[in-house]
Amino acid sequence: MSIDAKSKSFESVPGSSKPDAILVVDNVTRSFGGLVAVNVAHLEIPRNCITALIGPNGAGKTTFFNVLTGFDEPDSGDWEFNGSSLAGVSAYKVARRGMVRTFQLTKALSRMTIIDNMRLGARGQLGESAWRGILRPLWASQELENTKKAENLLERFNLGHMRDELAGSLSGGQRKLLEMARALMVEPEIVMLDEPMAGVNPVLKQSLFQHIKGLRDEGRTVLFVEHDMDMVREISDWIIVMAQGEVIAEGTFDNVGSNPVVVNAYLGSHHEVDIGGQS
Repeated sequence: MSIDAKSKSFESVPGSSKPDAILVVDNVTRSFGGLVAVNVAHLEIPRNCITALIGPNGAGKTTFFNVLTGFDEPDSGDWEFNGSSLAGVSAYKVARRGMVRTFQLTKALSRMTIIDNMRLGARGQLGESAWRGILRPLWASQELENTKKAENLLERFNLGHMRDELAGSLSGGQRKLLEMARALMVEPEIVMLDEPMAGVNPVLKQSLFQHIKGLRDEGRTVLFVEHDMDMVREISDWIIVMAQGEVIAEGTFDNVGSNPVVVNAYLGSHHEVDIGGQS
């Protein structure tokens, strides 16, 4: 079944069930003082689809991302990845289980080379052990494999020629590519991207489009936060809309674009955005 066919079979109802959900969220809340930033009753993310999480500024999208990936703690709720709860699981263990994320502000280690940034992303490195670290023969072959994998990914993301340069020398768009490439060192099942197009020039945007589609073509799941409606329209199989911490709509681009609840949410926050591609 094609992705388009699968997306059409989903119900365009907030919190609707999916035939093969990779991530299921129940009653997740997060407050800051008197402000309820996240209040998601139920949400399911379809497997092997590109799902966009959109909404006005302050809708709670990034906070929701932070909770799901272990970078913030919710006030309540549970969420399951591949049927196993991630509530209370620390961020690095979430990544080890196959759910990785990038950040709106890139997290490249600027004073390390690009290839070292990549190698750092590999999991289960024997050389990280205190006693194994001084015995190079125990981990040398693994590091060679990790290096080859990193080099292949850098070539794929058009960064191979910069292998030995410092990560701090990269442009903003190139850092986005590096973060995405480094995330794949973990061999994740789901990749979560926080505003991947922010600060990226038009040429690199097209490259990022193709790389994100490539993740889906490999059988991975993509969940991304984005304000760029052109990107959302071009690559999304499914769209989830948040406002004031809650999921207010789900559906295809055409579904949510014509939904008056979504239009009101954007107009109410003074966003000059064409949700449905109509004037």
